[in-house]
Amino acid sequence: MSADPALLDASSTAAAVRGGRLDRGEVFEFWRERAASDDLGSYLWVADGPDGAAGDGPLGGVPVAVKDLFCVEGVPSTSASRILDGYRPPYTSTAVSRLRSAGAPVLGKTNQDEFAMGSSTENSGYGPVRNPWDTERVPGGSSGGSAAAVAAGTAPWAIGTDTGGSIRQPASLCGIVGMKPTYGAVSRHGMIAFASSLDQCGPLTRTVTDAALLMSALVGHDPLDSTSLEHPEGIRLPTAERLDGLRVGVWGLEEEGLAPGVADLVRQAIGSIESLGGAVSEVDLPHASHGISAYYVIAPAEASANLARYDGVRYGLRSEQSDLLSMYEQTRHDGFGEEVRRRIMIGTYALSSGYYEAYYGTAQKVRTRIVEDFRTAFADVDLVVTPVSPTVAFRLGERTADPLSMYLSDYYTVPFSLAGLPAISIPCGLSEGLPVGLQLAGPPFSESRILDAAHALEAELGFEGLPRS
Repeated sequence: MSADPALLDASSTAAAVRGGRLDRGEVFEFWRERAASDDLGSYLWVADGPDGAAGDGPLGGVPVAVKDLFCVEGVPSTSASRILDGYRPPYTSTAVSRLRSAGAPVLGKTNQDEFAMGSSTENSGYGPVRNPWDTERVPGGSSGGSAAAVAAGTAPWAIGTDTGGSIRQPASLCGIVGMKPTYGAVSRHGMIAFASSLDQCGPLTRTVTDAALLMSALVGHDPLDSTSLEHPEGIRLPTAERLDGLRVGVWGLEEEGLAPGVADLVRQAIGSIESLGGAVSEVDLPHASHGISAYYVIAPAEASANLARYDGVRYGLRSEQSDLLSMYEQTRHDGFGEEVRRRIMIGTYALSSGYYEAYYGTAQKVRTRIVEDFRTAFADVDLVVTPVSPTVAFRLGERTADPLSMYLSDYYTVPFSLAGLPAISIPCGLSEGLPVGLQLAGPPFSESRILDAAHALEAELGFEGLPRS
């Protein structure tokens, strides 16, 4: 090869392949070898070879790592749950199909929290993922395998899913870029569901330009997903170098639980926004602080319905018993991990007769108020900026015995998920030697504006990730 893919970002590699400076077969084999050498627990399966992706697409043959909840025909797709042990779908998710059509073959399936339920990727049925910055710490979750692989240089780029922060939070803790699009902008067809009104596919990459390039291949209406929408503007590659005229609202810097080192770096990044010409002001989101409470009623309620299909009858694990009811019970006991069982129980309780309105109905009312808060805020500002995670990456096992502490990891990301808004995490520095992320969010379908702002800030902040060579 005339260039080293380890030293190039994914979009530059794609351009080199299209220009004949790199061979697509050699690029795939280079990344396949790196994925196979992973020692962080990032992968559950690695491909043997390219899978017939388009040869001349805009993604240039650069392989993509795929979170294990995306169905890929004939490939193990378990959502990191033992209840789907050995499941090989007869079809491929729309997101993966679109990436293949744009020229990106599947590199491998990445580890995750089981059914995307978690903030640390410690809940996988196949073991935890470790953070490449400090292998005694978590990479975040639930897309921790995808984030760790990109950060460690065992994947050029990856896709994950974000329900309450599961792209943005691991991107923050691993020092990479992660974007959640507008709800409906990317098809959910073929994604193994957690919470259907919240789940969204998005990119995890080294650079903002890479994120934009992957997003451009993913967005668009899909007749197989009734919630998908045609993006009114599409995704354009970012070019902005300044933020002149951009109105930016800041929220959350005075919240209890925000680590001082994280707050300091976010404030410095806000100073960079001003130095680039952006106008910064405080923004009021009066109901956003209730987002976690509402989310942990709504998401488990939807999960209890979505996971009812796993009963040992049609696919996956079956625990043989003498009668049907015992088979159901034992299969679900053996197949689901502790966190999944906890959320099913919470969700079933919230939906039960006599409690539905008090819990689920009230949570939906709070969700509506949060949507209204953002609508009001975006009448005065173009984007909202917040921290991504209240802390840097925590130690493995540190929060597993305290679910509430774990849930609060998503304090800053959940409100945007409940409102269906696009948001991105970009690295803004190191605290305690570990990455900190800055979140930029906007109104529905403002992805290109967010990417432009993130691109300008990325250059100004000059964050350098882990070396890949």
